[in-house]
Formats: sequence, C-alpha cells, structure tokens
Amino acid sequence: MLTLHLSPATSSMAVHIALHEIGVPFETKVWTLAQGTRTPEYLAINPAGKVPALVVDGTLITEVAGGLFYLAKRYPEAKLLPANDPLTEARAVSWMSFLASTVHPARAKGMDALAEAWALAEKKFGEDSKGRDWTLGSYSIVDIHLFRLYWRMVNTPGDRPTGLKGLDGHYAYMMARPAVKKTIDVESKIAR
Repeated sequence: MLTLHLSPATSSMAVHIALHEIGVPFETKVWTLAQGTRTPEYLAINPAGKVPALVVDGTLITEVAGGLFYLAKRYPEAKLLPANDPLTEARAVSWMSFLASTVHPARAKGMDALAEAWALAEKKFGEDSKGRDWTLGSYSIVDIHLFRLYWRMVNTPGDRPTGLKGLDGHYAYMMARPAVKKTIDVESKIAR
C-alpha cells in the first residue's frame, strides 16, 4: 500500500503528480499549513517534519527525489525513467540534486539568487533537452520535479525572473498533462 503525506502546493506535489501518472491506487494524508508538519503526530511519521513522506508498505521514503526515484523504478511501465540506462539515470540524479540544492533554496536568498538559479536551469534545460520538450529527451521524473518548482515560482505573487523561454515552454507542456491537471485540481480544493 502507498500512502502519500502531503501539504497542498508544496514539494509533495511532485510525488502526487507521479502517483497520478502511474495510475496505481494510493491514499493521501493531508497536513495543511495551518496544522503544520511539526506536530507530534506528524513527527511520528517523519521525524524531519517535511513533506513529502511516502510510506510504502510501512517503510518511509522522504524527499522529493527519493519518492520520485522509487516510483519510477518500482513502476517501470509508466516510463518515468528510461529502464536499464545508467547514463540517463545518472543525469536524472544530477538534475534532481541540482533542483534540490540550487533551485529550491534560491527563493529564500532573494531575487538575484533566484534569477541566477533559474538562468542556470534554463541553460541546463537547453543543453540537456537538445530542443525537445522534455529534460532528458523523453518525459521523466525530472520533468515532474522541475515543473513543481517552476509552478511555485509562476504562482507566487511578486516579481520573478523572465526570459526563460525553454522553461516557459516546458511549463506549458506540463500544464497540459492530465496527471498535472488532476493533481492541481485535487490540491486546490484542500484548505491550506
């Protein structure tokens, strides 16, 4: 059994999208911002007090990259990561590490850091996608992770970096995906 502990419109959205892409049964447990993830109840599930927390038959998987990688490998028929391709898997890990360590924390460092991180992501996307729609050439967990961070930037009021033509195109392709639409619809109906 799969259980996703999530907070709407947070990093857990990426794992939520992947679960909808795969189409397997799962349950969600919602932890709103008002409840917080630092309550004793949630800390008993994930001592780090962060989402996502994906529980697989009683085993906890934390962090976006961990949840996405598990789902891609466990459900290869969903084609969220090319099978038996160590080079592409390494590129996926590289991308997700970059997103978690460079792009995700940039917002808290101010507009200059945010613009620099997204400019670097734009350059990396152009080089890796080679003009195709998807980061690794075909749709993958990297696209889901990248989208979630870009979605947050696009949907946060205030100034944001501009001139990100490749990433803007990627965002549009992602917004057209049924799993993305479904996830946004579900999460928008949950009170924060």
